[in-house]
Amino acid sequence: MDERKQALRKRTKTFASVVVRFYINLDKSREEIRVLGKQALRSGTSVAANYREASRARSEAEFISKADQCAQEADETLLWLELLRDDCEIQTESLEWLLKEADELIAIFVTMSKNVKARMQAKE
Repeated sequence: MDERKQALRKRTKTFASVVVRFYINLDKSREEIRVLGKQALRSGTSVAANYREASRARSEAEFISKADQCAQEADETLLWLELLRDDCEIQTESLEWLLKEADELIAIFVTMSKNVKARMQAKE
């Protein structure tokens, strides 16, 4: 596996780990925080799992599908995190980092998918 793939695998795993630690530290006595936190936990860890699958794709079409799924999961995570910040008044350094990282990961996965699609079209 090339260096860029390894770096992104590590980056998505770090993102998932920070999501897990963020969730652990939430005040789950408030129902809305517990529900939104669990949603962020599910989608945030899914980013890393889907990228692992993408990095082992057997075809460009499979890679595009998984990269698009990564972008969707990162965007969903961004939504839950924004709701926790905006509607539940959660303000932590880890939340700010997660918001920024989710946004950057979305941009990376969208770009990757577009580049592979363009490469596939150029071959036709």
